[in-house]
Amino acid sequence: MKIAPGYNPSDVNTIRAIYPGTFDPLTNGHLDLIARGSKIFDHLVVAILNNSEKKPLFPVEERVEMISEATREFGNISVSTFDGLLVEFARQQQAQALLRGIRAISDYEYEFQMALMNRRLAPQLETVFMMPAEKYSYVSSRLIREVFDLGGSVEGLVPASVVERMQARAGKSRTV
Repeated sequence: MKIAPGYNPSDVNTIRAIYPGTFDPLTNGHLDLIARGSKIFDHLVVAILNNSEKKPLFPVEERVEMISEATREFGNISVSTFDGLLVEFARQQQAQALLRGIRAISDYEYEFQMALMNRRLAPQLETVFMMPAEKYSYVSSRLIREVFDLGGSVEGLVPASVVERMQARAGKSRTV
């Protein structure tokens, strides 16, 4: 590879992006976006929103563990948590972009509003929308929880380690 005269790798901008969500639980659709986002951005922070108003299936610490396990193979992914405004967290992380997944038109309407508000609050922060692979286009964490709670199989829609954790959690909460 021939390098141009005067080229200094430290002069090149590195793009740091935030992929926010609750990830309760982590799905293969999330992992698809993480994998593809890791190819686009120099560093991708998977940021778990710590939302005390929701009653999560998994505590935030366990969601950090699940995502860390599932993304271990990537060299440019980190996992973090945040409270409050996403744009403030992005500033703290010195991020230039937000990665957001869109599965359907209903996602787009909500995400479009959020992107415009984020742009108003932090004009330097760009939002990048990505669609998941077709086979995950209908999968959401909420749907995974509902199907699992009703006794349906979620294998192939979430990592195997997540299925194990869900089964272990259900075993603790269900009486025989």
